[in-house]
Amino acid sequence: MITVTAAELQKQFGRYRDLALKEPVSVTHHGRESLVVVSAEEYKRLKALDTRQAFYTHELPDDIVAELEKGYQGEPTPHLDHLMK
Repeated sequence: MITVTAAELQKQFGRYRDLALKEPVSVTHHGRESLVVVSAEEYKRLKALDTRQAFYTHELPDDIVAELEKGYQGEPTPHLDHLMK
């Protein structure tokens, strides 16, 4: 991944826009990564991978309510019990 400062991106935006079509471009501000520029195609691909959903409690589908009512909390983790003391 290419890394560039925000000032350099501003000066040569066209160049880094073209590079971002081929690979992500990391942009730093005051030495810290602040954003990553990617092509629209890559953004859409990543967005399609996100299947999370959010609901208000009164809108929860019945199958999710049924799972919550079961109270399943995952496999036991006795090796972490000491953290609860």
